[in-house]
Amino acid sequence: MSLPPSLRDKTETGGSFKHAPAIALRILLASVIAFFLSQIKLDYIEGFLYDLRVRTKAREVTSGKIDLVILDSEGVKKLKSDLTASMLTELVDKIAQQGPRYILLDLRTEDIKGTDAEKAAFADLAARTPGLFVASDDLVLEGQAPPSLPPPFEKIQLASAPKTSDLKIYAKDNVTRRMLVSYQKQPLFHAKVAATYNPQVSDLSAIKGQFEFASSQQTYIDFHPTGTYPRHSFADVLASLVPAGTMFDKIVIVGQDTGQTAKDYVLTPYSREIMAMPTAELQANMFDTMILNSSPVLAPKWLNGLLILLISILTIHVVLTMKPTKGLMLLGITVAGFTLLCYFAFWPFGLWITMAAPLLTIFLCYYFFIPYRLIVENRRSWEYYQKNKLLSQVEELKTNFISMMSHDLKTPIARIQGMTDVILTDSTQISSQQREAVDTIKHSADDLLKFISAILNYGRIESEGVQLHLQSRDINNLLQEVIRKHEFLAKVKRIQIVSELEPMFPIPMDADLMKQVLSNLVENAIKYSPEDTKIMVSSEEAEGRVVIQVADQGPGIPQDELANIFMKFFRSKNAKSSPIKGSGLGLYLAKYFTELHKGNISVESNYGNGSTFTVELPIEQGGIHA
Repeated sequence: MSLPPSLRDKTETGGSFKHAPAIALRILLASVIAFFLSQIKLDYIEGFLYDLRVRTKAREVTSGKIDLVILDSEGVKKLKSDLTASMLTELVDKIAQQGPRYILLDLRTEDIKGTDAEKAAFADLAARTPGLFVASDDLVLEGQAPPSLPPPFEKIQLASAPKTSDLKIYAKDNVTRRMLVSYQKQPLFHAKVAATYNPQVSDLSAIKGQFEFASSQQTYIDFHPTGTYPRHSFADVLASLVPAGTMFDKIVIVGQDTGQTAKDYVLTPYSREIMAMPTAELQANMFDTMILNSSPVLAPKWLNGLLILLISILTIHVVLTMKPTKGLMLLGITVAGFTLLCYFAFWPFGLWITMAAPLLTIFLCYYFFIPYRLIVENRRSWEYYQKNKLLSQVEELKTNFISMMSHDLKTPIARIQGMTDVILTDSTQISSQQREAVDTIKHSADDLLKFISAILNYGRIESEGVQLHLQSRDINNLLQEVIRKHEFLAKVKRIQIVSELEPMFPIPMDADLMKQVLSNLVENAIKYSPEDTKIMVSSEEAEGRVVIQVADQGPGIPQDELANIFMKFFRSKNAKSSPIKGSGLGLYLAKYFTELHKGNISVESNYGNGSTFTVELPIEQGGIHA
């Protein structure tokens, strides 16, 4: 069962070109997912994320061209009256004396109380006051007669200043986010008034963030929190408590904030409470957006699609190729980075990058492809389990075979050794040629026995069967035994073994295993040293450890082979080409037995200048003290 291309190892695929189909498949899957997600309407979530950015952005300055005159509950108490025609007559007169450029009455005429004469007097004053308008939600169709207020207010100018809310379209949460710039290519009141303060917006095409909807050009309101604009109460204006010139050349918006009806309020990105913001303050935000030309600009659809595609590719790649922890960390960084990018694009640059679809892409791709990843991982684990099971069986067969063969071979070899000893010690005289042949047989049998012992030790290690039998022994005595054992071999090559052994206390060790370690080092030094040279064997105590060194004057070990010298079955190139026999297990076993004692073995060598092997053993071993 082969692994899918997305999870196949480089060594298995055999090159970057073989990755191309897997990469192409991921991109294709990401493209399909991106296409479908870009078609899904996520306006409610997007509206929430947009509102979150609006609420958390830094406070921005206003144009300073707008004042509010509000009848609130405190004003009703002071004036001891609701909204009346006589009150409005006096109020408009007081405001007009301030010299504003525009007065916008954001009031419903049906809420104005009073006699017909009082209403007529107010209507007459309002009609004569320059720049005074009553806000209307009506839109005038092309060719249609302009609407008017019911009598007796029909002479007052109407301003087409409709308020919008996302009730049945977009986010469908009844929050006001949009405003109309023009209808049937005719500018509405906010755009007309703003052009008198900012000539740049007299060209409607220069207004930022516009989009078309139902024969109208709309844009998004650059909202400020409730309470941002200067606010005066009816009572203060009527009592002439507002300093002269405060409202000069400004847009004065008159409205109510009594809390008596929800019609006087709108829901905003800052709050979804029923009385979040008075409609008069909404009008102020719309005027200010036009004057400052600061509407948020919605990023184009192609950018949204590109972001979804890139995030899809990244998520699929992470899920299919990376470790879960690292992948989750990378996806978390991606989410955080994308969120920060969208926030700082919105403020201070005013670019609204949609977030809902890209973030949803990460979660959908992750949870869609994770089951596939788990299936593949389980299949791969099963394959590895089967391979490991097979390898374990092969290893067990190999170990059993080696053990059986080694044990079976030791018996005839022991007989051969015994027969050679009998011949050599027998009183019957044999010729020198016969003695030489018997010696050769004996040495060959000894070499074969050493090889078999090494194989047996290796088998014990592989089966984790080596146990330490610690006893306090003098390492110097052990070294002297090893030297005496190899003196004859050294004399044959006229090699002098010089020992410098520092007296020391016994240390805990497995004498049999350490004797094998030291014998291997001394024997190797003799075998690989040329004739008429010296071998130095030394011992000392240093920093709480026993240090043994075996130095020879042999050919040395090439630098590129030093790192592999203690690997099992490793023999240097020079050793392989020489007549000296070896199994490649001696130094491997020496290292293993030394480390079993919690010690360390190392080598220093310069090619052509001999080698020095160093064994370090701890004085204390597993709670046994020297």
